[in-house]
Amino acid sequence: NPAMALDRDIGVAFANALADRRDASMRGWEMLSATGVRGLRMAKESGLFSFLLQTEVHPEAAAVLEVNAESFRARGVLARAGDAREVPPEAPFDYVDLDPYGTPVPFLATALGALVPGGILAVTATDMMVLAGVQPKVCTLRYGARPVRGRLGPEGGLRILIKHLAELARARGRVLRPLLGYLHDHHVRAYVEISPQLPTTGPDPISMIDPTSWKGPSLGSSGPVGPMWVGPLFDAALVRSLRAPAHAERPREIAAFLARLTEEVEVDRPFYYECNELARALGLARPPSYAAMHDGLIGEGARCARTHARSGAFRSDAPRALVERVAAQAGARPPGPSD
Repeated sequence: NPAMALDRDIGVAFANALADRRDASMRGWEMLSATGVRGLRMAKESGLFSFLLQTEVHPEAAAVLEVNAESFRARGVLARAGDAREVPPEAPFDYVDLDPYGTPVPFLATALGALVPGGILAVTATDMMVLAGVQPKVCTLRYGARPVRGRLGPEGGLRILIKHLAELARARGRVLRPLLGYLHDHHVRAYVEISPQLPTTGPDPISMIDPTSWKGPSLGSSGPVGPMWVGPLFDAALVRSLRAPAHAERPREIAAFLARLTEEVEVDRPFYYECNELARALGLARPPSYAAMHDGLIGEGARCARTHARSGAFRSDAPRALVERVAAQAGARPPGPSD
């Protein structure tokens, strides 16, 4: 699928970074492999896996998968037809990848049950009509949360997904830590570490957000949203170590994406601002430039960094009132050379 080329490149970059951090190679399971391209690239280009099981429930796709994986048997790859709702006999695994068409919810119990303590779970969700607020009742039933509607809906969906994963992990006596969470096109994806819960483990950063008291970017909601994950989306050290794969399918796109992530980890806060949206909300004659917003917020002692979520958007730890004041000042003055 050409539309998922960037995601495959990100997967290889993540696997390479993880291989550099782990002392031993890992046992992996790709639950819904389809034709197996993502997993085979990770096995070939990263050296992360000593063993990789690829399963696919649809007979036609499973037949193609087995042919594609045959030449990788020497690399420890085993492909076969299999139901992702059943833990395979080869379990447990250090790494489990779940990339369904639609919601991952029906497969999450199996995924968590197949992981070793301290294992890595990678999960994609494409049911964005649900997670991003178009079908709020379904989101409440499926994920136990009221979604964010509008432009920030996709990030809200990512945070609701991670919240749901964290709750399932806690039910098994484990705790979740995001390593990399992102949104791209019409899906969200999260790489998380699932470790044993210790007596000293604090509560997860999960909460409702009430728009009347929320000091971050306007959510445009008539009532509370969530509960959702309001903690970090990134392991900063791991993100800084990500490199574009040598055989990237989209070399320019993955390089730009990773560069933006490296900047974004410096301000890993929930939700983002857009200059055009600030101008619209404040009634400015023209939107402030990102450069003006960055310099103005830094000058006020706040942090500011661009985000991967949308071109021209940025995150800041400044309260919304300060962001709006800087935007009003920047939108009122004539453009400068850096704008």
